[in-house]
Amino acid sequence: MWRKDDAKPQGLEGSLGTAGFPLSSDSSNSLSGSPKAAASISQGIRIKGEVTGTEDLFVDGFVEGKMNLAANCCLTVGPNGNVKADLNAREIIVRGKVEGKVIARDKLQIGGTGQITGEVQTNRLAIEDGATLRGKVEAGRLEVTRPAETKTVAAAAAANTSQPSTQPSAIDSETAAD
Repeated sequence: MWRKDDAKPQGLEGSLGTAGFPLSSDSSNSLSGSPKAAASISQGIRIKGEVTGTEDLFVDGFVEGKMNLAANCCLTVGPNGNVKADLNAREIIVRGKVEGKVIARDKLQIGGTGQITGEVQTNRLAIEDGATLRGKVEAGRLEVTRPAETKTVAAAAAANTSQPSTQPSAIDSETAAD
C-alpha cells in the first residue's frame, strides 16, 4: 500500500546545510547563490569588535564596536537587535536599539520600535510613529571634508592674505637637517 511518507526522498528529513539551516529544494531560498539574501547576525549571537562587509546585513543580536558596510549595502537592525557601535552604510533601517554614531550615506529609517541614542548623519531621514531619537542630527546634503584638506585650505588662505606676519619665520635646524 502506498503512503504519502514513502514519496519523500530519503535523507532530507533533518538535513542541515553548511550554515546550520535546513536544506531546501527551492533555489530562490538557497543560502549560497541568491544575490538578495542578506547576511544575518541572529538573536543569540554576540559580537564585540569591527564588522565590515560588502553585502546587506541584518542584525537581530548584540553587536559592540564598529560596523562599516560598502557603498551599496543596507544595514538593518531588527526588533531584537541591540547595537552599541558606530554604524556606516548607504542605507540603515533601525527597528531595535542603537547607541553610537550613525552615518547613513543615503537614507536612515527608524521604525516604530526603533531607538537611536547618539549622533546621526544622513541625506534622508524617515521616522515612524513610536520611534525614539536622542542626540545630534544632521540631515540633508552631507558634506564630507577630510581634516588634511581642511588644514591645507586654511594654510593656503593664510598665505594669500595681504597682511604681513607679525612673527618672524624661523627654521628649526633639526628639521632642516633631516
